[in-house]
Amino acid sequence: MRILILGYGKMGKIIEEIAEDRGHTIAHKININNTQALKFIDSKEIDVAIEFSQPDAAFENISYCLTNGIPVVSGTTGWLDRKSEIDEICAENDGAFFYTSNFSLGVNLFFKLNEILSKMMGQQPGYKVELTEIHHTEKLDAPSGTAIALAEELIKNIPTITEWVNEPTEEETIVPIISKRETNVPGTHSVKYVSDVDQIEIIHTAKSRTGFALGAVLVAEWIQDKKGILSMKDFMKF
Repeated sequence: MRILILGYGKMGKIIEEIAEDRGHTIAHKININNTQALKFIDSKEIDVAIEFSQPDAAFENISYCLTNGIPVVSGTTGWLDRKSEIDEICAENDGAFFYTSNFSLGVNLFFKLNEILSKMMGQQPGYKVELTEIHHTEKLDAPSGTAIALAEELIKNIPTITEWVNEPTEEETIVPIISKRETNVPGTHSVKYVSDVDQIEIIHTAKSRTGFALGAVLVAEWIQDKKGILSMKDFMKF
């Protein structure tokens, strides 16, 4: 498989290592220093693009690939206000676009657990729910895409919840997302339900970026014969 890496930071370098270990070829690498090179790549030389760039570059990267017939696997967060446009571009070009805020297989099991638990807790009065996400100081966006996905699942499954905010709140209809940025910490997400008598909490902690990068490469292998707008629910058959 010939891979185009869009965004060659820490994640891109781990993706390169894992992909090559699995027998794939990195055909091209695009980063902040050679962004214009993307326009000169022959799409026939690329089987899939793996996109972990920056929020301000993601839309152009993805749209260019889809317009030129290159399937895209993306994990960049902070640009999703334009995702509907990308979905349209994908459909117009009969392409394949896979997006998730988190490629870790463990995190996606955590998503499923959050879905199941929130449906149960939606039937129980007396609990206040809150989210906490902790990341390294290099992460530019807040809250994380993973935290937003968790919060949106809570809104869907708990009748009394209508929205989320990225700050503490005591408002019963709002999910507070508490974002923390600290030096050299593992990415951590928790969903906590608190009542007057007890507390229920689920937590996922990432030990390294390897799980995210491996998930992206596995999805890139899987997407080869696929079309349309795809997600981890398709990949993991949830």
